[in-house]
Amino acid sequence: MGRSGGDMQSFRTEIENPVVEKDILELERKIHEFQDGKLDEEKFRSLRLARGVYGQRQQGVQMIRIKLPYGKVTSRQLKRICDVSDEYSTGRLHITTRQDIQIHYVDLNRTPELWAELERDEVTLREACGNTVRNVTASETAGIDIDEPFDVSPYADALFRYFLRNPISQEMGRKFKVSFSASDADTGLSYMHDLGFIAKIKNGVKGFKVMLGGGLGSQPRHADVLFEFLPSDKIIPLMDGVIRVFDRYGERKSRAKARMKFLLKDLGLDGFKELLAQEQKAVPHATIPINALDYPKIVIAKTPIPEVQITNKKAFEQWKLTNIVPQKQAGFVAIGIKVLLGDFYTDKARLLADLVQKYAAGELRLSLRQNILIPYVKEELVPFFYTELEKLGFVEAGYNTALDITACPGTDTCNLGIASSTGIAVELERIIKEEYPQYISNSDVVIKISGCMNACGQHNMANIGFQGMSIRTKDKLIAPALQVLLGGGNIGNGEGRFADKVVKVPSKRGPQALRLILDDFDANGNGLSYADYYQEKGEHYFYDFLKPLTDIENLTQEDFIDWGSDKRYEKAIGIGECAGVVIDLIATLLFESEEKIQKASETYEEGKWAASIYHSYASMINSAKALLTSEKTKVNTHTSIIKDFDEKFVQTGRFDIKGGFEQLVLQLNKNEPTETFAKSYLADSKSYLNQVEEFRKLELESVAIDK
Repeated sequence: MGRSGGDMQSFRTEIENPVVEKDILELERKIHEFQDGKLDEEKFRSLRLARGVYGQRQQGVQMIRIKLPYGKVTSRQLKRICDVSDEYSTGRLHITTRQDIQIHYVDLNRTPELWAELERDEVTLREACGNTVRNVTASETAGIDIDEPFDVSPYADALFRYFLRNPISQEMGRKFKVSFSASDADTGLSYMHDLGFIAKIKNGVKGFKVMLGGGLGSQPRHADVLFEFLPSDKIIPLMDGVIRVFDRYGERKSRAKARMKFLLKDLGLDGFKELLAQEQKAVPHATIPINALDYPKIVIAKTPIPEVQITNKKAFEQWKLTNIVPQKQAGFVAIGIKVLLGDFYTDKARLLADLVQKYAAGELRLSLRQNILIPYVKEELVPFFYTELEKLGFVEAGYNTALDITACPGTDTCNLGIASSTGIAVELERIIKEEYPQYISNSDVVIKISGCMNACGQHNMANIGFQGMSIRTKDKLIAPALQVLLGGGNIGNGEGRFADKVVKVPSKRGPQALRLILDDFDANGNGLSYADYYQEKGEHYFYDFLKPLTDIENLTQEDFIDWGSDKRYEKAIGIGECAGVVIDLIATLLFESEEKIQKASETYEEGKWAASIYHSYASMINSAKALLTSEKTKVNTHTSIIKDFDEKFVQTGRFDIKGGFEQLVLQLNKNEPTETFAKSYLADSKSYLNQVEEFRKLELESVAIDK
């Protein structure tokens, strides 16, 4: 049995990194404060989300998101994750479309010790959820891709480490997503990210094409090209500046408008570049060289090759056709494992980890399509791997093909799920296997499913996408439904197409919709890719032959039961936590301002001038937000907070700040992050907080007298 949730002493000495230990102990302290009624629920939600602890559809338990940068996980780390899942969860591991692993049904009180156990093998929960820089994703073939100009892994790793716990990216208006693509094939999907990097070499210099402001959700936006080429030593300083602009100017109140894509839409690319230029003085380094030679070297196992006999040679050849990935290193291939819906279990995961450790390079890659890739398998070991993977049930053909359907958890565990995505995915895969076997090896048709409009299953960039919805009959009965989207796809080199919403059908007609779509493509595709075929025919063509499925006058009782369920459908949507709106209490805000001052002082003493400056900035913004909130003034962005505080407090004479609040606060981007400036800015923020607290005290006394 594990330790009790309140007993943290037993693992404190096991964590060698004092920063990590402090982080975990803070989570434990905040849990107790919340349970004792001393911490506002919404503020606690913000804190735990930034530590990978996410509420799920079922009450009283949490989903834990484990952050695995660019999908890399070593055999040792995977076994550690298995141990944690068995001890604190259900033994099921879920691979996400951002290369994370999620486990479910975890007791909140046990999350600090769970985190501590993971950190023993350098696995973190930090900033896996919340309004932070999320997991940095990358092509799962990075380092082995036959078309890559260089391995992007060291660059993704350096960027991940720079922004982990970085004060500039802890409390943004919304989440921020970054990807790296190994080659022009853009398998990292740069065009749908807040920042996307595509590997390039120009005049012998390693660098990246940079895409800015893409996103999915209910209003997908194609990213803009920020740089056709940016040297690799400038990518971290660039993102530092981008985050600062997003933090200051990004929407904070309306979550529907709080992503980078909306800021780009409002400002325009040129307007954004102007603001980015204004931040450059505050960015700590103009360049940050990334030495790829410092990245851990691959160590290939030297275990003798066992002899094996293949019993079903036809199945073996089919598997090789779809699941073997060429590798640029001579004599090696990578093996793709198709993981149905991204779900696998710890018993098999441990055996897989041992296999990879003993016969490959001791690492696996999780893919954006919720699969597993084993790199550095010697070609002569392929038959042996097949027989070993067959024992684990990991040799289903169709890795990264039409049969390989991506789906989010939907109504299984997610608060936002409207209709089942996993249930329909299982059914569609069954239909393809049984009725359309030619698609088992077709990598040109991409099918993705999301349980709601938020697109965690990336449905609106698929060739064929389905989005969970509901429909209401004339009798006001509610049934599960699917929005059918067609024509999306990744073109490459930062270009992509978003799918059109063609029709909405009752969910139980989803299989028939797929049949009609595939039958039409088989009959008329004439060798085109599905994306090109859709573009040639146009939306109305597909609408016409799918329209009969939209009729809801003849629904049966079966239509009111969602996939994977035996109960009548009920539309039940909770509060989305990753994108949750935080309503701050004034006292909580001021308390947080004090905490930020403390952090500014600590980082100043550690010689981290840039970090100290940003903590001081955050404290002043927080304090101004508190007073504006007390007057029921909207606090949508940092810039509006600065402007409104001057207008309502300084210009009216209620607050005495020489030169105004804007001049005081925005010293931030007028000065380089030196020791001298960090010291004076910290003194200014302390003085300002004292003024605010005195003002608030007098204000409350005045209210009490009036009453």
